[in-house]
Amino acid sequence: MTRVWIGISATLLAAVWLGMLIGISFLATPVKFQAPTLELANALDVGRVTFGLFSRVEWTIAAILLALVAYLRFSAWSAALLAVIICALVLQGTWLLPVLTERAERIIAGEVFNSSNHHLIYIGCEAVKALALATFAAIGASRWLRAERGGQSASQA
Repeated sequence: MTRVWIGISATLLAAVWLGMLIGISFLATPVKFQAPTLELANALDVGRVTFGLFSRVEWTIAAILLALVAYLRFSAWSAALLAVIICALVLQGTWLLPVLTERAERIIAGEVFNSSNHHLIYIGCEAVKALALATFAAIGASRWLRAERGGQSASQA
């Protein structure tokens, strides 16, 4: 029974992460740039701080999920989804966030830049993470509902 509750916790953690991702990346951030009284420099500064902190939160959640997936021996699908999420985090953390942070700091300092594709690639990574987290949570919910009903072994779903 404990394995089932740990599995349910992993599924809920993925769902909570998905909710945070949607709330920050797809709601709060675009809306912030639509506020007519918020100066661009302030919006960029808030975004820089927000995404820096959220990245650390995501890495913490990813580490917890990775440990739970390994402990519970989740399916290859769940492990593959988590690997995709971690790859997106690595791409964002080692390349995109540093580039976007430096760019934001330089714009705040008054420099002018041409547009770049870095934001679009970052948004693409966010979309990939969102789809992978939604699928991970759906697979987990299905797995643990079957286990609760006495069906297939939860660790083999």
